[in-house]
Amino acid sequence: MKALVVYFSFEGNTKVVAKKISETINADLVELKTSKVYPKEGIGKFFWGGKSVIFGEKPELINQPIDMKQYDVIIIGTPVWAGTFAPPIKSLISQYPIQGKKIGMFACHGGGGATKCFEKLKKALPGNEFLSVIDFVEPLRKSDENTAKAIKWAEGLNISKDI
Repeated sequence: MKALVVYFSFEGNTKVVAKKISETINADLVELKTSKVYPKEGIGKFFWGGKSVIFGEKPELINQPIDMKQYDVIIIGTPVWAGTFAPPIKSLISQYPIQGKKIGMFACHGGGGATKCFEKLKKALPGNEFLSVIDFVEPLRKSDENTAKAIKWAEGLNISKDI
């Protein structure tokens, strides 16, 4: 099986987990980049992030096109914003038809909302087989704990490394 780990990372938390999962299962790795720059400090970061979610924004992705047809397994990583997945993931889902895939999901957060995030993400991806989900609390602050957790979860997906 060929696998892809695709993610959006705002402050680096989701990125560190995505890299570890990708290394563990020998998957391709794509970080979603947007033309929109979100504020990274102060109240603006929460305001703009929350506003983007509430209004259902789909920021323009500036990545090279992704050939989703070549992947059997897609692992999606997102920070939790206002109880759901980040707008760049919404852009990914609207831009690329993701059907008939095995989907794993992970979310990074500072203290909650992952369960609702996963429910909303599953609802946005009908026609797929869902593997497992996992959340990580502050991966950059709790690095050793979250690294071990990411490796164990990725190994438990039972995805062949002979990709």
